[in-house]
Amino acid sequence: MKIAAALGVAAAVLGWWVVSREAPEEGAPVQAAAAVPQSGHMPFFAAAAVQSAPGAAGTERAVRIAQLKEQLALTDHTYCSYKNNTRYPHSSRPIAEQPDQVYPNKQVTDTHPMRLDGGGVDRAIQIQTSQSRVFMASGETVEFSLRAVDSNGAPQPLVVTRALAKGIVFNGRSTPTVVVPFADDGTGADAVAGDGAFSGALAPAQSALATFNGTVRTIVSYSVNGRAGSVIFDIIYSPELPAVWAGPPREVNENGSLVYVLKANVRMAGRYIVTGRVDDAHGQPFALATFNDLLTTGPQEIRLLVFGKLLHDQKPAMPLTLRDVDGYLLKENVDPDRALMPRLQGKVLTGSSRSPSAYSDAEWQGEERTRYITEFGKDLQLARSELAKLDAGAVENFQTECR
Repeated sequence: MKIAAALGVAAAVLGWWVVSREAPEEGAPVQAAAAVPQSGHMPFFAAAAVQSAPGAAGTERAVRIAQLKEQLALTDHTYCSYKNNTRYPHSSRPIAEQPDQVYPNKQVTDTHPMRLDGGGVDRAIQIQTSQSRVFMASGETVEFSLRAVDSNGAPQPLVVTRALAKGIVFNGRSTPTVVVPFADDGTGADAVAGDGAFSGALAPAQSALATFNGTVRTIVSYSVNGRAGSVIFDIIYSPELPAVWAGPPREVNENGSLVYVLKANVRMAGRYIVTGRVDDAHGQPFALATFNDLLTTGPQEIRLLVFGKLLHDQKPAMPLTLRDVDGYLLKENVDPDRALMPRLQGKVLTGSSRSPSAYSDAEWQGEERTRYITEFGKDLQLARSELAKLDAGAVENFQTECR
């Protein structure tokens, strides 16, 4: 009985569909009749979907256009960001991109609650520390300082009871221990003599650590108001001199760019990383120039580039000054991973007053940049053409990020 009833309903629906196909009611959508498959196999719920198709198609088209607009914006951003950010080579960049490299010889300072011997801290006492450098080449000296203040910043009486430096090793071998003298001479940061600021210096080359290669840890024990505490200073020492500077630097104009040429006698062949900072005539940091290449032993030239378009675009006040040059031999698969050259601290060379507009405005070109721009450009063109198929006006009015 139930099956017969179901067949009856189905027959009625099919009869209605056949009649409506042959003679649609007045006002019925022509699109609905035209959309019926010629096979005649159409379920009853499809008729309603077909009749609502014009509205659905419009909604789908709007959604698709929105998606294509978003895709175009993304591909344009990728293309333009890469193109704009690679106008200058890796070896010559605005120094604002790497603020931590602006003043490499600036003291490293820290403030932390007093760490008590035996564990715990005294948050009512703040220990202010400084060290003049972290990486040290052979023959260099590092200076340390520490002082104590209360929560209001008022100096507290501090006395250094012991300071020992020792190389850190992981293979069980022992290293010499060196006493580091500290004195209450008021030379620490923001310190005045007699306020409890202590300072000391370590010169590994003049001690039993002269041949040690790696991290040297100095542990300073002290007391504040009768309570004992300690602080740790770490430096990375390189007893090797892989290369030394030889002769005065000079400035040359080469292929539309400014180049600083530094001479060096290379004792150990390998890849050298040398970095110099460039200031404008007002002392404002302007550019970071980096040399990264292989050098053989013997007399060599290290060339630090200030790219022409960087000069042309940013128009720094001339003349420029090269300062604070440091370099090292990169060592792979060992710790430490570098052997340091002697640093050239402070002003190295002040050049000519040639106008920035006299340098080349051409963008940097390289195999990698050309390859990436080509591929990103293909993606951008495809995104444009896909959107143009549905909304040509949207493509014409699109604002690119390229500048």
